[in-house]
Amino acid sequence: MITPDLLETSPRQRVVALTRPFAGVAVFATVAWLGWWWLTPIVMFAIFVAVVTVTHDVVHRAIGLNARQTDWALFFCGLVLLESGHAYRITHLQHHRTFPSDDDPEGYPAHLSFLGAVVYGPVFLGRLWWWAWRRTPSARGWLLAEAAMPFTAVIAGALLWPITPGLLVYAVMAIAGSWVYPLLTVYLPHHDFGDTPLTQTRTLRGRIIPAIFLELTYHLEHHLHPQVPSHRLAELSRRLDPMFAAAGVRPRKVP
Repeated sequence: MITPDLLETSPRQRVVALTRPFAGVAVFATVAWLGWWWLTPIVMFAIFVAVVTVTHDVVHRAIGLNARQTDWALFFCGLVLLESGHAYRITHLQHHRTFPSDDDPEGYPAHLSFLGAVVYGPVFLGRLWWWAWRRTPSARGWLLAEAAMPFTAVIAGALLWPITPGLLVYAVMAIAGSWVYPLLTVYLPHHDFGDTPLTQTRTLRGRIIPAIFLELTYHLEHHLHPQVPSHRLAELSRRLDPMFAAAGVRPRKVP
């Protein structure tokens, strides 16, 4: 089912994926400088999607980076949203190995109610970081450096407020924006999960929504074949359709 073409990432695709988050930061800085504050939530949403998509691919070594490049990509992509890329790698790979077990800190919100997943937002990344810290001593240098990011950004933003409010606004939006992760990236894709790989998550099909989310809506396909990069998930979904139909899996249609 998985042929070599589904694993391909061209140099251009790799560059676009890795630079898209930083282009988003540049756009945010521009609209903040112009005083177009009403645009900043839209730009921040685009940054979140860009970072989550490329970090997903980096974690799964799906876009052709070596080990050293992967470490630095995790660091800098995490820096964009003031998060720990290494904590994400450690806990996300555990999620793929063990969901829905009790030893899956990333998947924990899937066991909560809708409201519980919302309330869990402010502590989610901190608990992932602490789980990674305890389980992976070899990554503690990266984890410490990445843990300093949000504090440094908030302090620097407060000090620079008389010159420009942009940095503090960015930091607050990045930190608060991460509070939706348990709901959007865990609870909604996984709640009411079944006992088999085909029933533990969902897939959303359409043209507009998957494009806006850079193919992150193909969550079932990703769980079945995490080595496939995000830009090939739409094609993977088409190839899996006969298997899904035979197994009674019904993709959810969205615009």
